[in-house]
Amino acid sequence: MIEEKYRGRYENLKVAEALSKNHLYPLACNELSSIIDLGYSQFPKDLKAFIFRDCLSAFRLLPEMNTSAAVSAANLLVKSVESAFPKQKKNLAIVEFKQAKVALKRRTKSHHEHIDMPSLPQDILVHIFSLLDVSSLLSSSQVSRSWNQATCEGSLWRSLFYLHFSHKVLIHIHFGIDWREAFKNEYILYNSSKMLRSGRGYCSFCDSVVWHENLTCPKKQCRLKSGKKPLDLMLTHQVVNYLLGTTSSSDESDSEDEAVRGLWAYPTLSFKWRVAS
Repeated sequence: MIEEKYRGRYENLKVAEALSKNHLYPLACNELSSIIDLGYSQFPKDLKAFIFRDCLSAFRLLPEMNTSAAVSAANLLVKSVESAFPKQKKNLAIVEFKQAKVALKRRTKSHHEHIDMPSLPQDILVHIFSLLDVSSLLSSSQVSRSWNQATCEGSLWRSLFYLHFSHKVLIHIHFGIDWREAFKNEYILYNSSKMLRSGRGYCSFCDSVVWHENLTCPKKQCRLKSGKKPLDLMLTHQVVNYLLGTTSSSDESDSEDEAVRGLWAYPTLSFKWRVAS
């Protein structure tokens, strides 16, 4: 009965489903890594089997993702696997990871040799990028010079600023404000990034832990009921606590923040904030 509760909670997280989606793959890998680091030793045998299965899936899917965020997340996941899995499972997972890295290298080389990046007008790129979340927008900035320039468009960052921070901060609006820089400053200052970068939120309407879509529940009926009101965002260790069926009284402590090792930080953040000259 206890094992079924663990398994049910894990299945509700829909980790396997997230791994198959390019924009969620890094978040799902990071969550798996956190689950392994913080809770693996406490889980029953059958739940460990589910986690092992999803780790193998994560490595097998890596060549299809082909982004720096995906590679960084997979590297982090394999480190967690090495530290926690028993020898046989660890060896199997490492073999899958190494094979995935070889396949990714070949695929990347073939892509660069045979595929030319289509050139789209800046206004079209900006419209497309307006549909992305922060993580995807930052990843897109590394694809090419023209994409980098389009991702620096002020209207994109103004919309993201109001979405994420308008309820927390009053900003003096003035002509020529750099919205990208304003977003970056609030991202760092308020530390709410720890929740934003987890990709998780709790929806009270469906009573579920979900992968949020621009801070709202992905289920249409919940968005209609809430009036698109933002979800209660979750930290990494809170997802692990959900799996364990426990609560923590020190969610904001430095020790717990260190324990999760900044798993949700964007890879090479300093590079991604750099504007192409």
